[in-house]
Amino acid sequence: MTLPVTVAVDAMGGDHGLPVTVAASLKFLESTPDARVILVGLEAPLGQALARSRSPARDRVTIRAAAEVVAMDEPPADALRRKKDSSMRVAINLVKDGTAQACVSAGNTGALMAIARFVLKTLPGIDRPAIASQLPSKNGETTVLDLGANVNCTPEQLLQFAVMGSALVTAVDGIERPTIGLLNIGAEAIKGNDVVKQTAELLKLSPLNFVGNVEGNDIFKGTTDVVVCDGFVGNVMLKSCEGFVTMLYDYLRAEFTRNPLTKLAAAVAYPVLAAFRRRIDPRRYNGATLVGLKGVVVKSHGGADALAFRYALQKAYTESTHDILDRIAREIAAMPAFAVMPPPVAQAAASSVADSVADSVADSVANPVANPAARSAADA
Repeated sequence: MTLPVTVAVDAMGGDHGLPVTVAASLKFLESTPDARVILVGLEAPLGQALARSRSPARDRVTIRAAAEVVAMDEPPADALRRKKDSSMRVAINLVKDGTAQACVSAGNTGALMAIARFVLKTLPGIDRPAIASQLPSKNGETTVLDLGANVNCTPEQLLQFAVMGSALVTAVDGIERPTIGLLNIGAEAIKGNDVVKQTAELLKLSPLNFVGNVEGNDIFKGTTDVVVCDGFVGNVMLKSCEGFVTMLYDYLRAEFTRNPLTKLAAAVAYPVLAAFRRRIDPRRYNGATLVGLKGVVVKSHGGADALAFRYALQKAYTESTHDILDRIAREIAAMPAFAVMPPPVAQAAASSVADSVADSVADSVANPVANPAARSAADA
């Protein structure tokens, strides 16, 4: 028998606040009988919003008062130090004390990461949490991390991201040995910066199912189950994709409404267009997990509507019921320690220089008159 799962919701977070979070929470509960929701926020507005609802799931909602709200443009340090009774902080505290099994917020991403890391702490063996989410692919979905939490990463941290991504996919999707790809500017081992090359060496030595470097288009081809990158690259990639999808939809709408003939064509093609829109609808993929923490925390897009926020709640529920934290902890504990080796290109270059110097010295010994400079080097 499934035990009830309680999700703490930062009801005040996001661009739209209560109209989205309350409606989404009730719809989520209507479709998930064994779930409970704690709405955290300003008590009076929350009570009024809930009183207006006629949802049959209202009896599984409770309100937890919080006196402050973290603004979307507020510096994370200020939110952490000065707003200890914010709806975001109180919701995360509910996860820490075991009252809730997960927290969902559409609020300030930097503040959420800072508060969650400070309150919950990271799992043993994890240096930094990462933001992970699923993107659509030809084969279903591809899990990508990091999507913006860590701009600069070491090879060891990228290896940790790979472990966390692998554990996440195994727990949620049931894939025993998910394939891991390292996002790079080419599939060849000689490409990329030193951090990427060193990470590839660590991944090769690890017990993970590492298949090699992948490029950006491989994410949507579904070449691997998990794609690993630093937060700078991941966030740029994600925002570029969101912008492209929006542009594509706007282009299609403009073309199909250009004149009466194209409007007629749109009416004929409506079932296909509707199915296409549902398939690429970014709201279906809303909700990014802050993996590596001692608790489940899901970040919803700040501009999410009720449907998108509901998907974030469903993600938090799913991850809470799949033993993700213990799985990540076990896999990190089982990971052997590796020393970061110089990348293959650097090794080859060093070897080439050494061979060149050796040849020069050998020539100078054999014919010192022909190469005085080399003779001096040999003498030295």
